[in-house]
Amino acid sequence: MKYIHFIINPISGDGKHNLTKTVLKKYFSDKEFKIEVDYSNYKKHAVILTKSAITKNPDYIVACGGDGTISEVASSLINAKIKLGIIPVGSGNGLASNLNIPKELEQASEIIRNGKTKFIDVGKANDLYFFSNMGIGIDALIIKKYDNYNQRTLTSYIRASIASSIQFKPMKTILSFNNQIINTNSFLLFISNSNEMGYGMSLTPKAILNDGLLDLVLVSELNFFDKLTLGTRVLSNKIEKFKKAQNALIEKISIEIPDKISLDAQIDGEYYNLKTNKIQVIIIKNGLEVLTN
Repeated sequence: MKYIHFIINPISGDGKHNLTKTVLKKYFSDKEFKIEVDYSNYKKHAVILTKSAITKNPDYIVACGGDGTISEVASSLINAKIKLGIIPVGSGNGLASNLNIPKELEQASEIIRNGKTKFIDVGKANDLYFFSNMGIGIDALIIKKYDNYNQRTLTSYIRASIASSIQFKPMKTILSFNNQIINTNSFLLFISNSNEMGYGMSLTPKAILNDGLLDLVLVSELNFFDKLTLGTRVLSNKIEKFKKAQNALIEKISIEIPDKISLDAQIDGEYYNLKTNKIQVIIIKNGLEVLTN
């Protein structure tokens, strides 16, 4: 009998998914599965719940939420024997989409019941793990503003993006990667493991979750019309046509923002304020085993 421990974020997405232990029991027979369910009630609560669940030695721990919830759960499963399952009930669901895990509960549950897995790479920025993407440019401000809206919807994301493009000031940045040092004024500094950010949008459409590399996108200071063009390209999934974006495949990168003492960052779609102006990003190859198609 498989023991599956579910961690549900009850307010993921629009907060109306109504996913409960009673609902899950319809998809996981008592004859084949033992299931337990915890509910996360605040930011980082899923980390605490996951660490507690690990002590019970389940076969799978299933994150039920969006990219932020998945990141909190998965961060405690790096190089562990316990496999990660995903039921995507968030707003963006970028990582689940990249893994071909559907939003429909029946189909997502079937993937978990089948037990097929794959290993994916994991990004690490200082002491924080990420599985989809991270950034310290305009995308960090977008997420900061997005979090302040009552509803986490695509419309809210677009509103936050427009406001951020007006407000954000490029940062003097020193980058060291692939045996080169770059000094620039960064507008967008985005590092991705996944080919989707969420809502079907992507800055790194060619990214592969298990190629042993992270995809770097760097955009320096832009004028007003270039910002409009960049936004249009992102929304239409044609970022490759934006000629002012620099791209590189990396295993590690050192980032320094000399004029700052702390940095706003987004990590898997969640806002962080890092009490440093230096970030070391590395990749952990095949660091996480995930239930997928």
